[in-house]
Amino acid sequence: MQTAVLAFLGLATLFAGFVLRLILPGLRYYEWAILAIGAALLVVSVMLDFRQVKRALGSRRGKFGIGTTVKISLFSGIILLANAISVDTYHRFDVTGLAQFSLTSQTKEVLAELEHPVEVVNFFTPSVPPTVSMYARNLLEEYQVYTDQLTVRDVDPDLNPELARRYQVDQVGALYGVTVFRSEKGQQLVYGPQISAEAEHAFTSAILEVTGIRQKKLYFITGHGEGSIYSEYESARSGLQDNLFQVNELDLLRSPAIPHDTACLVLAGPQQSLSGIELEILKNYLQSCGCMLVLLNPNPPQRLRELLADWYLDIETGTIIDPSSYVAPNKDTPLIPRTRNRFGLIETYFPGATAVIPQEAIPENVKTAPLVWTSPESWLEKEYEAGVDPQLDESADVAGPLAIGAMISKSPADEEKKKKEMRVVVIGDSDFATNRHFRNGNNSDLFLTTVNWLTAGEEIISVDRKVLPVRRLILSPEEARFLHISSVGLLPLVLFLVGGYLWWRRR
Repeated sequence: MQTAVLAFLGLATLFAGFVLRLILPGLRYYEWAILAIGAALLVVSVMLDFRQVKRALGSRRGKFGIGTTVKISLFSGIILLANAISVDTYHRFDVTGLAQFSLTSQTKEVLAELEHPVEVVNFFTPSVPPTVSMYARNLLEEYQVYTDQLTVRDVDPDLNPELARRYQVDQVGALYGVTVFRSEKGQQLVYGPQISAEAEHAFTSAILEVTGIRQKKLYFITGHGEGSIYSEYESARSGLQDNLFQVNELDLLRSPAIPHDTACLVLAGPQQSLSGIELEILKNYLQSCGCMLVLLNPNPPQRLRELLADWYLDIETGTIIDPSSYVAPNKDTPLIPRTRNRFGLIETYFPGATAVIPQEAIPENVKTAPLVWTSPESWLEKEYEAGVDPQLDESADVAGPLAIGAMISKSPADEEKKKKEMRVVVIGDSDFATNRHFRNGNNSDLFLTTVNWLTAGEEIISVDRKVLPVRRLILSPEEARFLHISSVGLLPLVLFLVGGYLWWRRR
């Protein structure tokens, strides 16, 4: 009886010691003392009643219990060992289809190629929202997985005002939080609101800035009714930033000069005509081996047509109709398969497009090529009316196949061989790159790959966009017809066949 009490007290003391180790790890010496007392009580209880313990362990039931205890101990030991190893060695698995919780491949590539150390200091007070402070810390931890050149630390600017001044943290940074990136080539501050809005874009751009790696800069021309990169083309802007481009807007009347760091200009769906001054600026820019992406709509302004005609492209009035390949039920929305796409993209579409027709007489140093084109059954409808079934008028309409987009490149003259070639891409639709359509089909891939082709030649960044799709169903006329018929008659037909089979078996 006494040995049983000692054994019970020993087990209870050991349990108490383990509980204290978990909830109060600071009482280390006291916890070890309690564990030692419990173990001693168990040993004393076994020594006082050794014969009975030996007899119990030697029995069949005792041997079974020993085997079970050994197995449980081994299993628990493996679990504890694996857990101890995982504290310092771990890996996250992102099982989402588009790896939307992982860094983009471009950021990983930048981090892997870092050659100089970058110091990152988070200046966050306790009043900074966790959506900024915690998100920044977690994102930087993910950055550190891919490079050893990044050191990160946290500083409270209220407790360390001198250090905050040394890192040029102003009142805005102290109030809303700021992450400072510093290297031997410079310093860049990313403020709290920017962290919430741009996150990985802002951090990767800051690393490129302080390490001296130049980013390509794109400017969207504004002032003629074009969509904004902060509204209609926000998805396109985000896609470009994912590919490490800097994207801004440019009003040529307010800033009558193309910035010297421009990699490419984008003119997206102008509704009003450009002024003579603006046209002259664009002509000079292209003649000096510039790059430009022009997105049109049916019946664009006349002055813009004249500008493109100078670069060997004719834009006629009208809307493309392709009855053999369109996004049902809209015949004015051509659906372009891989076989009619220069980049080999599986499926792109253009809601309301016009034709881009390359001229026949072009200089030898100028090359033109269709980017996407329609089927031979298509035509350019001169008098298109929405809601009216279009019909080909051979006397007025232009028969297909027709190019919806065209690529132009002009090699520099012999005395200017060191300059890069002039490149222009014109696409007869601006809606395919808007927020509504950018993430459908391969429209985003077409836009980003086109920009990549235009800006190729220096620090090329591969297009590997992680797009969270809207999962919009894009159907050709045949697919839409099959879906309609099958949804109406397929299920009743299956029920009829199954019912007939059961009746035949039971009759």
